[in-house]
This record gives sequence, C-alpha cells and structure tokens, in this order.
Amino acid sequence: MATKVQSFMTSQPTEANFPVNFLNDTAIVQVPTRLSVLEAVAFKETCQKLTQANSHPTQIIIDFHQTTFMDSSGLGALVSNFKTAREKEIGFILRNVTPPVMAVLNLTGLHQVFPIESIGSSSPEKHSNTIETPGVTSRKIEQLPTTHPSVASWMKRLIDIVGAVVGLVITGILFIPIAVAIEINDPGPIFFRQTRCGWMGKRFYIWKFRSMCVDAEAKKSQVKNQVQGAFFKNENDPRITRVGRFLRRTSLDELPQFWNVLKGDMSLVGTRPPTPDEVERYEVPEWQRLDVKPGMTGEWQVNGRSTVRSFEDVIRLDLQYQKNWSLLYDFKLIFKTIAILFNRNSGAV
Repeated sequence: MATKVQSFMTSQPTEANFPVNFLNDTAIVQVPTRLSVLEAVAFKETCQKLTQANSHPTQIIIDFHQTTFMDSSGLGALVSNFKTAREKEIGFILRNVTPPVMAVLNLTGLHQVFPIESIGSSSPEKHSNTIETPGVTSRKIEQLPTTHPSVASWMKRLIDIVGAVVGLVITGILFIPIAVAIEINDPGPIFFRQTRCGWMGKRFYIWKFRSMCVDAEAKKSQVKNQVQGAFFKNENDPRITRVGRFLRRTSLDELPQFWNVLKGDMSLVGTRPPTPDEVERYEVPEWQRLDVKPGMTGEWQVNGRSTVRSFEDVIRLDLQYQKNWSLLYDFKLIFKTIAILFNRNSGAV
C-alpha cells in the first residue's frame, strides 16, 4: 500500500537530481549531498526506470562520493532498489561510500549486505545476498546523522535513563506476582522477546511479560488481521491468555521495556516500534517514522491505540509526534499515558 505522507523536515530541498552515466552495460547513478525523504523518492524512481527499461543494464553502481547525509528514508530507498535489482538479476554495487553513509550502513548491519566497492578499488567486497536478517556491527559508530532533534537531545536521554531506572525498580517489585500469575495460567517462559526496528531501522529485541500462549508466533497465520496496512492487530486474539488480557489492559506487560530504554534502543516517548515484516512493506516516505527512536508510549498510546485501524493513521500519528516534539511535549504524553493506563478500552500495541 502506498501511503501519501508529508515530510516535516523543513531543511530538506524541494527537488533532487540523480545524473546517470552509462559505461557499456553498467549504469552509474550519482547521489547528491543529501539522501533524505524527498531525494529518496526521486532516487527510487531513477533506479526503477533503469530496471524497468526494455534493455536494462546488467549492473547498477550507486556513487556516494558527494553524499554527506542519509536518513532512514534514504536507507529505505536504497533497500528497495537493491531488492528490485536482485529480482531482475541486475548487479547492485555501492561505490565511494563516504563515512556518514557508511556509519548508517554499519548501524543497521547493511554493510554486510550490500556489495561495497572501496575507493580506488575496481572490485566490490563480497557480502551476504539477503536483507532479511542483517546483523549489527560491534564497531564504534561515528558520524551518525542527526535525523531529528530528539535523537541528539542529551536531556531527553537523561530523562530516559532516570525514568528507566525508576521503571525497573517498579518492575522488580511486581515481578514475582506477575511471574506467578503467568506460570499458573499458562506454564512457560515469563518473558516474551521479539525483534523490532528502532532508529534508522536498527534491529533490537523488545522485551515484554508474556501475554500470549507459548506457541503464539506459530499460530499468527491463523488469526485474522483486523487492521489495514503494514501492521497486525486483532482485538479478540485467541492467543492471548486470561492473565495476558489483564496485563495488556493495564500495560503491565510492557514494564520490561524499561530495559530497552536503559540500553538506548528505545525512549520513554517516541513512535510505535515496528516489526521487520512491517518495515519490509514500507514505501519510501513511510521510512520517516524511523527518524526518531521508538517509545514505550507516544501519540498512538494517548490517541486511542485500540481504535487505530489503518497504517495511514499510524504514520500520521508518528509524523505528528516528530513535528510537535519538545521535552515539554514528551512530559505531556507521559502524563496522558499515566491517566489512561487503567482505561479498559485502552487496548495494547
């Protein structure tokens, strides 16, 4: 589904130019200094024209020698173009990758996926040919882009750390009764771990108290999706246990996520953390929601998370948060979240 969204990044230019040079059966696409949402759309269109032509090139080289900034939308366009080229058996190589671009690739593990031709080298490095399960490098990440002011705010990070510590103390106090209730109702693991995508699409494990049966993931295909677009929800999901319904209604199942906040994968307030299969279905503009860290709460929590029925609404709420963000706005969302925690109709993400 293609969702029309508007970028709120006022510093972005209104148009982008992607010159294409041909050398025999190779097309060389020159990337400009920025590769953010507006440029990313043009970038994808440029590569699509190359791959869909009757006589398409056997190889496409993406030249980054000018590029000093790439955000999540640019990354999304790059992934999309790589997929399309691979489907048509067209070689797809990155050339002259600058440190800012390489930092983004390292963060997401995509440096292990894309063939990258080093400066002064005529042959690309060999990498894996899949993008479904990229690893994350342990090397020090430098020169990462500031995709949104909230990402660079040390005060927001300090608030996250303090809030996470307090939250983990509360989690420790409630752990025993919650664990006993889960075990009695449905014997099995106390915690549920799931892969989610964070800032710039970096994958991490999100932690929750288990609210579903132990084989919930295997039974997901048997449950009808009641929402539209690239995410999954069913109000009467039969996989949810009796104790799990209480944990979800009161949001107690999300207490372990304070550990994710302390580690820095999440924030107390942010956007809804998507699963990798959701991100796989994104169009380029939708990657904007990954320009900020995902949060334990956010616009979707305080604006009727159980009533959100379309992916377009999720995008709208996430971009609304990016547009309105300030430390004061974060506190307002936290207080609103506390006020509705025990609302029986609040639902769960």
